[in-house]
Amino acid sequence: MTGSNRGIGLEYCRQLKERGEEVIATCRSSSPELDALGVKVESGVDVSSGGSVLSLKKKLGGRNIDVLIQNAGIAEFNSLSSLDPESLIRQFEVNALSPLCFTKAFLDNLVKGSKVILMTSRMGSIDDNTSGGSYGYRMSKVALCMAGKSLSIDLKPNGISVAILHPGLVSTAMTGFTPNGITPEQSVNGLLSRIDSLTLDNSGTFWHSNGEILPW
Repeated sequence: MTGSNRGIGLEYCRQLKERGEEVIATCRSSSPELDALGVKVESGVDVSSGGSVLSLKKKLGGRNIDVLIQNAGIAEFNSLSSLDPESLIRQFEVNALSPLCFTKAFLDNLVKGSKVILMTSRMGSIDDNTSGGSYGYRMSKVALCMAGKSLSIDLKPNGISVAILHPGLVSTAMTGFTPNGITPEQSVNGLLSRIDSLTLDNSGTFWHSNGEILPW
């Protein structure tokens, strides 16, 4: 699990731990809340740093990964009037390129029946875009969705399935703890249901946490 120290990532770790799963929580820096869960924490992991990812791979050795959840991401505001190309590139690197490269780095740890989970957003849906703006975030999530679809095709012969998941509007630090959002607990309940129901037959689907199939 990447991006594990707060919000949705932290809640994933909590619920998976409660289910009796072995959790390896990676993050750039841990948090008291994550440390208190009693899961294995690998801090100092920056998904946008090749050296950092390779160091983690070396630590894990040949350990099999049943479910690889790619949750790390960033959101920066980019309107047309305040367009910042460096911000767009940064979001693309963290939100789209890094999950793809991370998956590639750990292919040897994935086995038949393994699942790759990409946490995206319905803001990565072109058809669903009715409000414009948020250029860097939207563009990076569209790219992540495309990467997930290609991965689902390329990894299917190996028996590895891929889910492209939108958590819903969740009240976390990333969303400014919006009062209009659902709780991380509600979101992850739904996300885990999607992961549990993931098979090679529905691999590559773009899902809302509530089970709705989202448009591209």
